[in-house]
Amino acid sequence: MSETKPRLRSQQWFGTTDKNGFMYRSWMKNQGIPDHEFDGRPIIGICNTWSELTPCNAHFRKLAEHVKRGIYEAGGFPVEFPVFSNGESNLRPSAMLTRNLASMDVEEAIRGNPIDAVVLLCGCDKTTPALLMGAASVDVPAIVVTGGPMLNGKHEGKDIGSGTVVWRLHEELKAGEINLHQFLSAEAGMSRSAGTC
Repeated sequence: MSETKPRLRSQQWFGTTDKNGFMYRSWMKNQGIPDHEFDGRPIIGICNTWSELTPCNAHFRKLAEHVKRGIYEAGGFPVEFPVFSNGESNLRPSAMLTRNLASMDVEEAIRGNPIDAVVLLCGCDKTTPALLMGAASVDVPAIVVTGGPMLNGKHEGKDIGSGTVVWRLHEELKAGEINLHQFLSAEAGMSRSAGTC
């Protein structure tokens, strides 16, 4: 009994010799992609939530480059694409309000493009469920790669939490137990690197 490889989704775009296949390949070739990339190898999307406004994911540009190299080494064709990055730290009034919007962005980006499988780069408690929900709705193979945790906060030789310390110090400031300079001096030590808090 011979095993037949299933046809990849991406071949609906790139695996034909009609005018549509011509156009899809041509539009990708403007990025310097050579003919052999369209030889039927799986196209692996890299769903990137990189943003300078989302500290949990601020280092994902570099991480995506490592993921691309791994996909090439495994015989795939990596394509990186951005999606809405709704980090809790800067988005008002709350990133929770946009989680489902981010999920729909992910779903439609995967569904509407020639992607056979996807690597989800996510880090915070809003982008992670958004990317998982979006990818699950399309039903393509998916794997999550996180950026890892941020470094522990340090202030005056002590460990401080990445968010909880602000509440404690603010209460101490209001009570007159510390001055404004002492309060603000903890800022630089609270979040010392990119990564999840």
